[in-house]
Amino acid sequence: MTTTGQIPHDAWRSSTYSGSNGGECVQVADHIPGAVPVRDSKNPGGPVLAFRPSAFAAFVQAVGRGEFTDS
Repeated sequence: MTTTGQIPHDAWRSSTYSGSNGGECVQVADHIPGAVPVRDSKNPGGPVLAFRPSAFAAFVQAVGRGEFTDS
């Protein structure tokens, strides 16, 4: 299990869709071999989910296609 403390502070970046209002935001950590860590920006010391890069890429592509929008 990956913890926030094991990932360098400067590796984290906010989603480009999050805006600057401080609302709902996810962050991902770059350059972590074999994983894409994801955390809630409002709780940076909280839990981290780690995904295989291929799984995260498939998720991002599905979001881009609108597969998770409300109908």
